[in-house]
Amino acid sequence: MSSDSSINTSFDVPESLAGKRIDQVLAHCLPDYSRSRLQNWLKSGFIQLDGRIPKPKEKVAGGEIITVQLQAALDDQVQEVWQAEAIPLDIVYEDASLIVINKPAGLVVHPGAGNRDGTLVNALLHHAPELSKLPRAGIIHRIDKDTTGILVIARNLVAHHHLTKQLQDREFNREYQAIVGGVMTAGGTIDAPIGRHPTQRIKMAVLEESNTAKEAITHYRVEKKFRSHTLINVKLETGRTHQIRVHMAHIKYPILGDPVYAGRLRIPTAASDRFIEAIRQFKRQALHARTLGFIHPKKDEYMEWSVEMPTDMLAIISLLEEDLASHENI
Repeated sequence: MSSDSSINTSFDVPESLAGKRIDQVLAHCLPDYSRSRLQNWLKSGFIQLDGRIPKPKEKVAGGEIITVQLQAALDDQVQEVWQAEAIPLDIVYEDASLIVINKPAGLVVHPGAGNRDGTLVNALLHHAPELSKLPRAGIIHRIDKDTTGILVIARNLVAHHHLTKQLQDREFNREYQAIVGGVMTAGGTIDAPIGRHPTQRIKMAVLEESNTAKEAITHYRVEKKFRSHTLINVKLETGRTHQIRVHMAHIKYPILGDPVYAGRLRIPTAASDRFIEAIRQFKRQALHARTLGFIHPKKDEYMEWSVEMPTDMLAIISLLEEDLASHENI
């Protein structure tokens, strides 16, 4: 990582946050950092408001410029302590700026309540200890525990800034494959805001009238139709929590095996016992992050990687094809 303490991040205070305390504004605009860390940076003088050091509880008017001496702040403080663990990683690509990995099903990306170890972060800190100095150990975006596929991790703060900005500007190419229940007639676009479910807090939901929901846009196209399911390609324009899972359930084509959003199983008539048992025993969302592309932060050229679906999804597709073939002439 560069030792240049001049690496800063600056942003305008949104007018919508006028009247809020600066610590509340920071928590809203810099969600990668904990509130306690941001408060410590305020007290230590690493944060300026229109070129001066503000008081920790000072209220903003809206429109001011906040500047964070990010490199100096991170160098001054130790990241939350996470244990490095020798967990195998499927590394697709690696250089001095970034790591691209293929995440298996069952691997939690980031430590949290009930998951302090055995996560991707623990594995990354063993592989590349310098990541301990970066927010979220350099992880730029997440996929759910039981979703498989490709992720990028920044190895230094310059790469982190570069990649995070591309993600925020919707310049990442993120393509997924999913097996959904129901037979789609054609592809399309889902433009429906997503927020926390109003009563079931572990779930997200489409909330058309909510002020707290965030814009969410998902594009999808049909790859292959089966008797009661469809294999689709999904392209994300935004990246909300559970976005593909929520959006597909919203249009009544839930992802096979999704334990939260799928609802009842779709079983075609006259299906074989082997087919029915396989569908019932598929206990995770059949969702795979296949392709990831972006401008490399150092090489300044577009790079893209793709990884094949895991064996459990390939096995389900094989059974779906077999079921379709056995009924084509009936």
